[in-house]
Amino acid sequence: MLKHDVVIIGGGAGGLAAAASLLRRDPELDIAVIEPREFHDYQPGYTLIGAGVFSLSDVRRPMAKVMPRGVTWLRTSAKSLKPNTNEVVLATGVIVGYRILIVATGNRLDFDAISGLTETLGKNGVTSNYRSDLAPYTWELTQGLRTGRALFTQPPMPIKCAGAPQKAMYLSANHWERTLVLRNIGVEFHSAAPTIFGVADYVPALEETIERYGIDPYFESNLVAVDGRARVATFRSAGGEITRSFDMLHVSPPQKPVEIVTNSLLADRAGYVDVDPMTLQHKHFANVFALGDIGGMSNAKTAAAVRKQAPVVAENVEAVFAGESPHAIYDGYGSCPLTVEKGKILLAEFGYGGVLLPSFPKFVIDGTKPSRLAWHLKKDLLPAIYWDAMLKGREWLASPAEMTKAA
Repeated sequence: MLKHDVVIIGGGAGGLAAAASLLRRDPELDIAVIEPREFHDYQPGYTLIGAGVFSLSDVRRPMAKVMPRGVTWLRTSAKSLKPNTNEVVLATGVIVGYRILIVATGNRLDFDAISGLTETLGKNGVTSNYRSDLAPYTWELTQGLRTGRALFTQPPMPIKCAGAPQKAMYLSANHWERTLVLRNIGVEFHSAAPTIFGVADYVPALEETIERYGIDPYFESNLVAVDGRARVATFRSAGGEITRSFDMLHVSPPQKPVEIVTNSLLADRAGYVDVDPMTLQHKHFANVFALGDIGGMSNAKTAAAVRKQAPVVAENVEAVFAGESPHAIYDGYGSCPLTVEKGKILLAEFGYGGVLLPSFPKFVIDGTKPSRLAWHLKKDLLPAIYWDAMLKGREWLASPAEMTKAA
């Protein structure tokens, strides 16, 4: 049996950022990260791969290069969780004990939930920017389409990066606009949500974008089946099922919590880790924390949210080690840079309850309006901040608030 001070499940954005933040505070801490993958991707870059701006090499690095120094990397996956005995069972059968457990597994892309989808992905005009191997096909389809119908879908919440379905649509539409073929293409947005965006302040600019591109929105319309060979998609809404033919179909898949969490004592009713939304500490197991997409918080599931969550987890883990109550709080911050065209972004930043939490004064970047500066922030600065700050424990503009100050 192995034993470590801290065991982190997941070597994605949340797991590595939490490990790096902890080691910044205590370089001697014994941390193990459970992660089977050989590569680490900057997932916010997938949308720009789908627009021909980035390539896979721009968003991917070997896991060995980004794993924080001093961390024990367990190159396998977790099989089950035993919080009553402070243990994780690995896929290899090895049991790992811990003093603190941090769950950062991310969520699960459930392409199989849509009938007929898996077997037609990557062909027959069916693609998804949610997978790195499919994002280049999005760009190929966008470039090749000169006439016909293009469908873009959004599943029920919660999903990672709720703006991603729209980003793919706007970037494709912008390409068709620039190449003077947009008038020949019928663009439809089928969203399971009741509105274009959940935070009202950003809706006017998005409605203007929809109108600009001549996009037909279908709300509370959920993709349930795809016939790739026939190029027909089936949607279900309150009025029943409808079918739509397509020449291009961009699918944002339904997303679910990972099974090792759902099948454990750590899960809430929805299957996510049942944590306090402010301290990110488990509600029943005081030595368990979660961050990222697997956390049962109501925030937008984005990399920007993780950047704010990691220092909160690190501070509160240190407090637990010291026998104190957690004192750092997370305000629900999430950022969704909505790319409305190649060169302009609507920088949506908000917290719990839809409260706006802008990082910049309005005269620098007004997040409710498309901005060229926000485009350069996403394209040029945010990847560098991710690799060189967030994954290395440098908490620029991410210092956690203290509970006493917020009271």
